[in-house]
Amino acid sequence: MIRTLAPRGAAAGRFLAVAALGLALAGCTRVRDHKGYIIDTALVESVQPGIDNRSSVQATLGRPTLEAEFDSSTWYYIARDTRQLAFANPKAVEQTILAVTFDPQGNVAKVEKSGLDKVVSISPNGDKTPTLGRDRGFFRELFGNIGQVGAVGQSGGTADNPN
Repeated sequence: MIRTLAPRGAAAGRFLAVAALGLALAGCTRVRDHKGYIIDTALVESVQPGIDNRSSVQATLGRPTLEAEFDSSTWYYIARDTRQLAFANPKAVEQTILAVTFDPQGNVAKVEKSGLDKVVSISPNGDKTPTLGRDRGFFRELFGNIGQVGAVGQSGGTADNPN
């Protein structure tokens, strides 16, 4: 009885091909991610204007994600879920922004909840950013000031009065 290595080599080749295909497909899976505050709707709905204050909101919801920039009268709790396919940029799928505003005495004045309506899509305008002003070429920018500084009639002085 003579054994050949061909069937064993073919099986190993098929196994390697299936393993390589599996690894290639695993790289195409969607990546899900959550950033920020973990929203508990029961706790969020328990915060009521006129009833709660800063300390009760912090005890109920925890520390805010961030406070308002110029005064601490508004606390923000921000949560965002994103999905990403392979090497593409992540896309926001769900977002919740909870804004708790306090009056000067520290009591809750209002509670606002918003979602993906606050997400702004910015698309750059090609390789150049449009600006106001003159459209001058490279050489005009480079050599444009030659003879301009200190010339007659310019602010650099006159031929008779160098000051």
